[in-house]
Amino acid sequence: MSTKHQRPGRRKFLGTAALAATGLALKPSGLFAGPAILKYPRRAYSLINGVQIGVITYSFRSMEDQSAEATLQYVKDCGINAIELMGDPAESFAGKPANPVDRRTLFGLMRAKRDGALTADQAKELADLRAQAEDYNKQVAAWRGKTSMEPFEKLRRMYADAGVSIYAFKPRAFGQDNSNVEIDWGIRAAKALGATHVTLEHPDDDAHTEKLGWMGANHGIFIGYHGHEQQTPTFWDTALKQSTFNALNLDLGHYVAAGNSKPLDIIRDKYYRIKSMHMKDRQTPANGKGNVAWGTGDTPMGDALRLMRDNRYEFPATIELEYQIPEGSNAVAEVRKCLDFCREALG
Repeated sequence: MSTKHQRPGRRKFLGTAALAATGLALKPSGLFAGPAILKYPRRAYSLINGVQIGVITYSFRSMEDQSAEATLQYVKDCGINAIELMGDPAESFAGKPANPVDRRTLFGLMRAKRDGALTADQAKELADLRAQAEDYNKQVAAWRGKTSMEPFEKLRRMYADAGVSIYAFKPRAFGQDNSNVEIDWGIRAAKALGATHVTLEHPDDDAHTEKLGWMGANHGIFIGYHGHEQQTPTFWDTALKQSTFNALNLDLGHYVAAGNSKPLDIIRDKYYRIKSMHMKDRQTPANGKGNVAWGTGDTPMGDALRLMRDNRYEFPATIELEYQIPEGSNAVAEVRKCLDFCREALG
């Protein structure tokens, strides 16, 4: 797949990025021009020609401080005004018990297993960490059962006062191993945060997606199912038929890496059921499926953004930083680069 149509020239790209840094106002759409934005009209924000660019706070996982306050600062430093919030910063803010498990190590080992590169010693370490995580999850479930929504409402106000809205919430509360009490709690927390939807990995369980859709409808919160390389044009169809509150949290980069040859078609065909779309640049299977710097892979990033602009699609495009951070840089600087790419594509 050719990407030359989406790669701006270096001189033009840098020039547009410099203009963006001045905080030039761009016309907002009715969906995202809420009080938090209007209250700070001179602040740089990431609503670009009608397309809301957001970021999933997972993008800042490499930063040392993972508190809600630090996460908010990272978002502001990137010039972004709308986010998909991971569960940990919000739940820690609300008083969740500290996690004794090193999640970076755990996720690294899980990824190595998924890639078929796990050694025998690593397999043993992974089993031990999973046992610790299971015990911790029981503690968290008990904590969720008795925690009010007040801290989440407070966090919403703190972010709104800084000009940042929360459109999606992604706690680890919606799996088959979570109780109905936890699921209901997670949905209510999303509502308290001001989110329109929660996001989770598609469980590949029709009974579970039916239950989640029903529980989301009970609170008026949509359930956005995320996919990786199992995404196909029909991947979400069963869940969408089960409930009008079941929706897509499409990942365009993973969709390309899965070998789907017409990635823009899924947006055109399902736009009215997409609640948010993750943006990353991945290669096709023929080119190795790499997760690369924006504009250097096979994902039609610019075309997708322009499709959203030209058709006035109202769901946000969510920056998800997954390519390797260059030496001497950090997550905030790289997310800024991704936002600059979006500004250039939509300019």
